[in-house]
Amino acid sequence: MGIFGVIKNKLGIGGVKAKLQVPGQVAKDSNLIEGVLTLTTKSEQEIVDTEIKLIEEFTTGRGDSAKTKTFELGIVKITDTYTMKPGEVKEIAFKLPFEIIKSNADSLKEKGGAMGAIGKLGKFANNEKSNYYVEADVDVKAAALDPTDKKDIKLV
Repeated sequence: MGIFGVIKNKLGIGGVKAKLQVPGQVAKDSNLIEGVLTLTTKSEQEIVDTEIKLIEEFTTGRGDSAKTKTFELGIVKITDTYTMKPGEVKEIAFKLPFEIIKSNADSLKEKGGAMGAIGKLGKFANNEKSNYYVEADVDVKAAALDPTDKKDIKLV
């Protein structure tokens, strides 16, 4: 392999591509997301491991005072090491268990009655919003920039 081949491998050009397939929405109380990660490659590559996570971006506040925190709600690690040949397609079915983290306002809101009204008011006043996404990271031995894919998902 020439110098250009080495550079292409390090940058992930012509290497492994990752594509996530997850449902558009999942029930919060199911605590499980089922999906498929599809890997393709144009050159021979060694896969070291794969990590699939459910991430929550929790935002409070408005405008310049908005603050965002990121929480990892679930993770699946696939530690199988294998070599992919050029043109090969590998589909990895996964089940990602997760657990929702509730804000104080959400906890109050669920109690109902006067406490529920206070929770709703607090959530509105703080402008609390959550966005969720599933992210897959594939560790390729030869690549410095590992392939990733990210899909938004709604928890209802």
